[in-house]
Amino acid sequence: MKVLILNGSPRLGGNTSIAVDEMVKVFEEEGVETEVVQIGNKDIRGCIACGSCAEKGKCVFDDAVNEIAPKFEEADGLVVASPVYYASPNATLIACLDRLFYSTSFDKTMKVGASVAVARRGGCSASFDVLNKYFTISNMPVASSQYWNSVHGRSAGEARKDLEGLQTMRVLARNMSFLMKSIALGKEKFGLPKTEEHQWTHFIDG
Repeated sequence: MKVLILNGSPRLGGNTSIAVDEMVKVFEEEGVETEVVQIGNKDIRGCIACGSCAEKGKCVFDDAVNEIAPKFEEADGLVVASPVYYASPNATLIACLDRLFYSTSFDKTMKVGASVAVARRGGCSASFDVLNKYFTISNMPVASSQYWNSVHGRSAGEARKDLEGLQTMRVLARNMSFLMKSIALGKEKFGLPKTEEHQWTHFIDG
């Protein structure tokens, strides 16, 4: 089992890293390999919906997104963790996820997803909802915990004082590990769910 973790914070060793590190410790205990990629400090522009990825097999902007894509394809699970800015996730992480999910054509069915939001006070649940949308449009089961996946802290290191938040991270990692292992067994015995040709509905006819 392998999990790719995208840290949307621009701050190395900040509160988002504390939340992620709590998960990594549990993944290691569960025998799950992890790779953490710091996204928030990268220069990543947004998607322009040019459609070039359909022809090239990768995004036309050759940056960190194209480096992450094969790691995502190989992984059994994806964790996206973000600090909360203006009641929403980090814009750099959103730009990365928009392009990562749009430009990759490999089947994401039954890869397990989990999102984590870190804030001083408000905006965690709104950010949590935004991040989960990437999974639920891609046939990816979403891992849950004993509470919404959030940790609180303002100044560097304050997240260590949020004992409930850190416990939520540990439970999340255990649940995610269980889901990935269970899905692996299910795929071995039953295979993936039957697929259908996509039916596109447009609200305005040309």
